[in-house]
Amino acid sequence: MKKLIIGIGGMTNGGKSTLSRNLQNILPNSCIISQDSFFKEDSVVPVDSRGFKQYDTLDALYMDRMMSVVRSWMQDPRRFMETRGLSVEHSESCVFSLIVEGFLIFNYGALNVLFDKRYFLQIPYETCKMRRSLRVYTPPDPEGYFDGYVWPMYLKNRKDMDSTVEDLVFLDGTQKKEDLLAPVFKDIQQMFKIV
Repeated sequence: MKKLIIGIGGMTNGGKSTLSRNLQNILPNSCIISQDSFFKEDSVVPVDSRGFKQYDTLDALYMDRMMSVVRSWMQDPRRFMETRGLSVEHSESCVFSLIVEGFLIFNYGALNVLFDKRYFLQIPYETCKMRRSLRVYTPPDPEGYFDGYVWPMYLKNRKDMDSTVEDLVFLDGTQKKEDLLAPVFKDIQQMFKIV
């Protein structure tokens, strides 16, 4: 059994979830773990002096729980998928792929070192702000949240990531889904041969 862990990171509304789902649809024996599933309860997320909830930090996430789930997949990918009702190819030569997606996956050292391949989706400020305004969040973004908190935190987290993470493949999140998927899929297929 071969295993491959793929990181799909990037900015808010950059296309991480869409690319991850599209990859899962064409990669046999693959599953997704999303960082968004590990946010702490709203009541424990701190608020800054402007009243903005501090969601865009690792402290707002149960990263220990996320790591536990990743380790569970690493121990036995076949069992991990079967217990979640995901289809599994039953051959000894098959490759299992774990797609980990999230906005701070490369900023968490213990997780970052596990990736066999790292992709980072980026989009321009205007596109990001527009896409964010079209999404419905719970709780909803307060007035001025994007410019006052989300974008500055993206820039800070990006700077931290850039100073510590190597081997990132940067992707243009404004591309059509199929144009974004094709080179990533081809890249991963090449990895199947060397895993």
